[in-house]
Amino acid sequence: MSHALDDASLSPFHKRLAILSSGGPFLDGYILSIIGVAMIQLTPELGLSANEQGLAGAAALIGIFFGAFLGGWLTDKFGRHLLFTIDLIALVACSVAQAFVTDVWWLIVLRLLIGIAVGADYPIATSLLAEFTPRQWRGKLLGAYVCMWFVGAAAAYVVGQFLLEVDGGWRWMLASAALPGLIIVLLRMGTPESPRWLAKVGRIEEANEVLAKVYGPGVTVADLAAENTERVGVGAMLRSGYGKRMAFVTLFWTCSIVPLFAVYAFGPAILEALDLGENLAHIGSAVITILFLVGCLVAVLLIDRMGRRPLIIHSFLWSGLALLALGLFPDASSGVIMALFAAYAVLIGGTQILQWVYPNELFPTEIRGSAVGLASSLSRIGAAIGTYLVPLALTGLGIGTTMIIAGVITLLGLVISIAWAPETRGLTLAESTALTTERTQAYRS
Repeated sequence: MSHALDDASLSPFHKRLAILSSGGPFLDGYILSIIGVAMIQLTPELGLSANEQGLAGAAALIGIFFGAFLGGWLTDKFGRHLLFTIDLIALVACSVAQAFVTDVWWLIVLRLLIGIAVGADYPIATSLLAEFTPRQWRGKLLGAYVCMWFVGAAAAYVVGQFLLEVDGGWRWMLASAALPGLIIVLLRMGTPESPRWLAKVGRIEEANEVLAKVYGPGVTVADLAAENTERVGVGAMLRSGYGKRMAFVTLFWTCSIVPLFAVYAFGPAILEALDLGENLAHIGSAVITILFLVGCLVAVLLIDRMGRRPLIIHSFLWSGLALLALGLFPDASSGVIMALFAAYAVLIGGTQILQWVYPNELFPTEIRGSAVGLASSLSRIGAAIGTYLVPLALTGLGIGTTMIIAGVITLLGLVISIAWAPETRGLTLAESTALTTERTQAYRS
């Protein structure tokens, strides 16, 4: 059956919306990476202790944890359009304020607020993108969304390296996020509200106006595929069939990012522990970062050819085996070690892009933002714990056992995916969000 939104061709509006939505992960990658470079100057100037350095570095991550769920709840309650710009205005203001701090605790507070703004943008932007994008392109555009994190991180390192030569450059580094943030805010202005959300809250006339503007005269809410009309709150969601979906998304997301965050954050230390030497370890970690991006791009190309379920299963399987091989053969040659790390970085890409595809396809419009935000927040708990334990594991258990544990966690994601991962390729949002098993497991070419 044909539907006006789900079967529309990809228009300049959709492309522009995809680019503007990806501003969130770009800023996330930029903000989380620039602080590492800024610490080189910041630490001696403000006389930071080791604990203060850790808090300043982790504050944005803590903020993302709270912001993701808060942003999801707010976007379901007040709409996508308004918050699509407000959250980044807050980010711009706090970024500029960082340039004037004289006390580490003000810096920590500002980093926390910036993290809240970045975290809030994830469910806001992905909900809006999912609700406008035709089903043929939904997987690709939502999958490509995560790739911008690595672009933002790369930009931060370039800017940071340049500003290291400037006296007091750390202030400019931390404030520099305001420039791309301001550009994104200005470009986002005028983005229409989601007609699906407008229809859900009874603002039919406004929904019709948006549909006519984006899809042409004569397209109305009557052309939208009908979703579940029963009101579903977050509490009811967890007690219903959607609770199982939330468990699946949260668990596979956690199994995916715990090893990845550990490898990304401690890549040089892990590679040095594998006897690659300090210089080769830093070069290797830079190459692996690029390969994470390559893996995500490859997964974007495969998501509609393979389908969601085969992609996540194969991604967990082969990346998990690569980590196990690293753990079982820690004394292998440097070439073999780099090849296995590279294989992991590329092969895990499928699970990375599905972190944003599955939550947006498995939950109905009235709770989509809340569901994405909740899953993102819950998965960060495991990621934070895992990242914290990596240096302890390297010291206490050794590199071989540490890599085996990472491989086991990854393969646990495989088991969860085999048991619960649905196939949503080719489905409308109404079909993919329905709890009817036949619909969520349908396979369409």
